[in-house]
Amino acid sequence: MARPKKHKELKRNHQIMLRLTDTEYEIISSNAKNASLPLAEYARKLITGKTPKITYEIVADLPELKKLIGEFGKIGSNLNQIARYFNSGGIHSQEMRKYIQQGIADIFEMKHEVLKMAGDLHSLSAELSSIQKGAAAHGHPKTYHQ
Repeated sequence: MARPKKHKELKRNHQIMLRLTDTEYEIISSNAKNASLPLAEYARKLITGKTPKITYEIVADLPELKKLIGEFGKIGSNLNQIARYFNSGGIHSQEMRKYIQQGIADIFEMKHEVLKMAGDLHSLSAELSSIQKGAAAHGHPKTYHQ
């Protein structure tokens, strides 16, 4: 099946030739890739004054985070065992209630730790963002403009 024709108003007939240094090209290429846009579309947005949305992915490889993930797995396993016990006609005892309450307390404690870590990562992300914006305002040569 053939590609549908564009309306005359939407067809791009004009070209602009532009020469860039290797560094300029790398910056624009990297920003276009981060914005998930083809290079031409990214440049078109910049030229027309539209701000392309650039996303950065922060990957945290923290031992504490790995430990918490392992703990969540153990808690999930314990909850499955408790559910299986009750679903197979298990008796609701004080001891079982104690284990359930302890599991819930562990979950809330871990939730608090995860939120604390997320806050630390969020503040780090905000700090990096403000450093980039500050460098952009002062013309830092390694700044990638958004």
